[in-house]
Amino acid sequence: MAGTAPPGRRRPQRVSMQEHMAIDVSPGPIRPIRLISDYFPHFYPFAEPAQRTHDQRASETPAILSATPPQPDPEPQGDSDDSTALGTLEFTLLFDADNSTLHCTVHLAKGLKTPASGSVDTYVKTNLLPGASKASQLRTRTVRGTRGPIWEETLTYHGFTHQDAGRKTLRLCVCEDPRLRRRRRAPPLGELRVPLRKLVPNRARSFNICLEKRRLTKKPKSLDTARGMSLYEEVSEAAEQGGVGMPAAQAEEAETGAAGEDRGRILLSLCYSSQRGGLLVGILRCAHLAPMDANGYSDPFVRLFLHPNLGKKSKYKTSVRRKTLNPEFNEEFFYAGPREELVQKTLLVSVWDYDLGTADDFIGGVQLSSQASGERLRHWRECLGHADHRLELWHLLDGVPPQLGD
Repeated sequence: MAGTAPPGRRRPQRVSMQEHMAIDVSPGPIRPIRLISDYFPHFYPFAEPAQRTHDQRASETPAILSATPPQPDPEPQGDSDDSTALGTLEFTLLFDADNSTLHCTVHLAKGLKTPASGSVDTYVKTNLLPGASKASQLRTRTVRGTRGPIWEETLTYHGFTHQDAGRKTLRLCVCEDPRLRRRRRAPPLGELRVPLRKLVPNRARSFNICLEKRRLTKKPKSLDTARGMSLYEEVSEAAEQGGVGMPAAQAEEAETGAAGEDRGRILLSLCYSSQRGGLLVGILRCAHLAPMDANGYSDPFVRLFLHPNLGKKSKYKTSVRRKTLNPEFNEEFFYAGPREELVQKTLLVSVWDYDLGTADDFIGGVQLSSQASGERLRHWRECLGHADHRLELWHLLDGVPPQLGD
């Protein structure tokens, strides 16, 4: 048959190279064969040959390690100067100019740095700067046990105006919840600051920013100097505005505006009712009130007084809201009288901190009359000039206690 070997003839057995080397190599440790390049000097110290002896490599290990390029770490665990080592935060800002509100929707965080405790139970805290830190502090719920928490929660600031958008900065801090481990409050895992002057009214803007290390700020030396002033955050932070290089003139203007706003603001509703024949005054809410108690909060309530108008019917006060700097009252009061008489009167609105057993602390006040100016005058005139027309406006509180009446 074609292609077959004769029966008396045998084909020589072939041995592969691997089998040949396995047979010929004597047992014992295999030593590397020196290359000819080992006998010539090297001009690149980081290209050390792998065939050096153990003693030579041990003496040159520090130099090699120092020249070795670092490997990227998708989830860094240690300290690093790179801001991405602290993680990123995704959120959306919306300035609702029609309702004077700022909405901050916190979505999620990625790649948070694991704290020393080993577990990550985090929430997001926000503040408006410059101003009292406690007064503008809002926070989300706590998400436990993950370096990529998802909150999807909206924090709302009431009484946010165009002036605020032009000179304020929103600070967002990712914080570790200490109550779940019964220990003291730890420093934030990271923070970031967003100047609000670039927000377009009624248009949402999304952000995805790397967290930075916490910026240390000065604190008041004593509680007495902090009462009625900016607690935990000094007005000097207006000069930096989140490190964006604000001009000196703009920083000075922001500092002046913040100094006049540290007592907070109040939302008032005025309406002259032709059916009832009198003035309806609504105390809706206050925002960013000055902290008057040692715990950094206040127990606010509002007093009303129509001058000149003798008798108890000219004096009202709301209920007390406990431990808050952003109280919501939604209470309405009525002053009877024709519009011709009300034009000659003055409405005094004052916010107080309730103290049990001692005198109440004055937080701030506002006076509406025909002798006022700015928004106070416009609010008073439009209310009395248009019957059955309800007008709501925010007013800054000043530090002058009411001199008329009580």
